[in-house]
Amino acid sequence: MTQTPELGLRVLNRTTLERQLLLNRSGMSAAQAVERLVAVQGQEIDAPYIGLWTRLASFTQDDLASLLYGRQVVRGSLLRGTQHLTLADDYVWIRPLVQVILSRTRQAAFGRLMRGVDVAELAELARGHLAGRTLTRPQIRDLLRERWPEVDPTALGWSAQAMLPVVHTPPNGIWGKGGPTPFTLAEEWLGRPLEPAPAVERLVARYLAAFGPASVMDVQMWSGLTRLRGVMEAMPGLRRYHDISGRVLYDLADAPLADADTPAPVRFLPWFDNLIVAFADRSRMMTAEQRKAVCVGAVVYPTFLVDGTVGGVWDLKDGVLTLEPFRALPDEVMGELAAEGARLMAFAGVGEGEIVWSSPGSSVTAP
Repeated sequence: MTQTPELGLRVLNRTTLERQLLLNRSGMSAAQAVERLVAVQGQEIDAPYIGLWTRLASFTQDDLASLLYGRQVVRGSLLRGTQHLTLADDYVWIRPLVQVILSRTRQAAFGRLMRGVDVAELAELARGHLAGRTLTRPQIRDLLRERWPEVDPTALGWSAQAMLPVVHTPPNGIWGKGGPTPFTLAEEWLGRPLEPAPAVERLVARYLAAFGPASVMDVQMWSGLTRLRGVMEAMPGLRRYHDISGRVLYDLADAPLADADTPAPVRFLPWFDNLIVAFADRSRMMTAEQRKAVCVGAVVYPTFLVDGTVGGVWDLKDGVLTLEPFRALPDEVMGELAAEGARLMAFAGVGEGEIVWSSPGSSVTAP
């Protein structure tokens, strides 16, 4: 029997960082980077900008804004049913794959409140209201209440969003832009239909290219999909490894592994960055205790990486960048973090900001 090679944590860490463009800033365009990452977490408006800035050699806020206005990148509910930015070319096949997640989440959250409502009828009615125009969730909610006045309005609005492929149009998703969230039909915004029956293997392969090697549970954690073991075991050409605990890891056959001794510079990751939530077993990025501090309920705090793994959390508010290391850091590393922090503040338009070092506690507050 052929033995599968064992991969240690350092090899897994460096390989993932390489694929995530975090060992060396890439010369890719913003569109190429979004494609590489499959989908960029956009739950917090400014996060995708920082996530791309930290990975690319040359990136401005206008680079992503122009892609959103040009309809090359769209923002909508995708992986795990949460907000992501992805290429329009990828949205048309990823969105149908994750419909099962959105339907499941909607039922769990609002099923009891929606008793007596025909969900298919609601979707078609909402589609009619959205045809040829853009509406906010309150506007969709109020229109649907004309048909179901006795039903919880929040449940109606969120159900429409879950059952229909909709995207959020700019200025939503533009750096620093808040306010009401607009919705429009994805097919109208993109000028083309969604793919009717995309293969889930396509999503698995894209994940492995961006995050692998990884286990079945890792892919399921990242995507929100389930029952992928049979899919991955049957996929031709995948290479198998195992980690130090014996878990089977899969990877693309031609995907290289990074050297364990490859230097890893300090990097800042934004709120909800997918690298932090892309694995069921996150030991390649952080310890179990650090995970408790970084992933709290539905919140994933912004982190900084030291020697490739999570070294602490950070916050940028009112011109002050607060750095909270999880352990004492050498002066050299603190200097690297300060220099990188200054670059971050310059990117964010802070100018002459201030860097404050905090002891572990509660200096970072959820958005």
